[in-house]
Amino acid sequence: MFERVKDVGHPCEELLSVYRDHGVVKRQGREDNFNKAALDRKIYQLIHPGWLAINRMKAWQGSVGISPYRGIVSGHYICFRPNHSEDNRFLNWLLRSAPYAAEYSSLSRGVRPNQVEIDNEWLQTLLVKLPPLESQRRIADFLDVETSRIDRLIKVRQGQISLLEERSDGLIFDAIRGSEESARSESGLAWLGSIPTGWAIMPVGFQFEVLLGKMLNQENVRGSDLLPYLRNTNVQWDRITTDDLLLMNFPPEEHRRYAVRSGDLLVCEGGEPGRAAIWDGRVSEIYYQKALHRVRPRGYSSPRWLFYCLRAATAQNVFAVEGNTTTISHLTGEQLRAHRFPFPSREVQDRLVAQLDAAALRQENLIAAFRRQLALLVERRQALITAAVTGQFDVSTASGRNVTDGVQP
Repeated sequence: MFERVKDVGHPCEELLSVYRDHGVVKRQGREDNFNKAALDRKIYQLIHPGWLAINRMKAWQGSVGISPYRGIVSGHYICFRPNHSEDNRFLNWLLRSAPYAAEYSSLSRGVRPNQVEIDNEWLQTLLVKLPPLESQRRIADFLDVETSRIDRLIKVRQGQISLLEERSDGLIFDAIRGSEESARSESGLAWLGSIPTGWAIMPVGFQFEVLLGKMLNQENVRGSDLLPYLRNTNVQWDRITTDDLLLMNFPPEEHRRYAVRSGDLLVCEGGEPGRAAIWDGRVSEIYYQKALHRVRPRGYSSPRWLFYCLRAATAQNVFAVEGNTTTISHLTGEQLRAHRFPFPSREVQDRLVAQLDAAALRQENLIAAFRRQLALLVERRQALITAAVTGQFDVSTASGRNVTDGVQP
């Protein structure tokens, strides 16, 4: 059905990519493409409408597609010119369906899933089961309509989640600037604006002890005092993962300096500077790496209040270089200690934190429900595609509406 072709040297053609959910698409204008285009586009391959493009490392995930466009794709893809007269829309659905993805997986070789590559020699022997051409067209028409219906529901749910997240940012920002109080004074911070009269603006270092963790090197991964420690990747917004803890050597004389105790706020130095979460003490003895700051209260302000201040500041792009939109690569201890935030009385902090925590819990439950519905929609979308292309039902008599039962727009 297809002949392998590698036609390079067309750097001015439009950039295309293969997406798991949609097949071959235009890269321009897509915000969900995180793979940067190569500087030397001469190595990119030219494909035409009807050509088959396969991401050799992600074929097992369904990154395969029949192109509806002329353009260039990555030089690492496998591209095929068609030698058939079948319906291209049907083939685009068929070759990205679950049974074929499973076949690509069996033909791929590698140590880990994100490193496997499909074997081209075996790929070319893969059998393709085709119904008559008229049936192909009916199935493609059906799937075009029914998947569009599901995609609209998915987009609605994704939009609702985004709105909830934006609303959360707004609630946090209003709380840390005391928006409900009428008597106000300028904070002196351009990003914050006015705050209630009587609220103090102070550097973090006045209220908290800020210390960086232990440097990781080859010597520290060996020794007689190997103990678990937290890394940058373990600290996400308002949660700390412990399912992949590593060990580092922490001799007894270092325990006090690098130990993390319940109630400590851990703040990321790099990656996403300012990202933070409070340690809940689920592991009795644990330490932390240099990529994290351990922020410990001096006895006055709440670490939970500072967490919300950091959340508001990152949402307002406060941690930026010279006021532009490029975020800093590292939030040093000196910078964190010097950053100024509003610090009302502890009573006010605790009251506002309780309100924000309650709102966060409600939102978390609602977003979790939406995400479950999204997962269900994605699962049923794939099941519908597989059932249609493998002839499990007659599309001429099916509406497909049952795939969204229980998921209202």
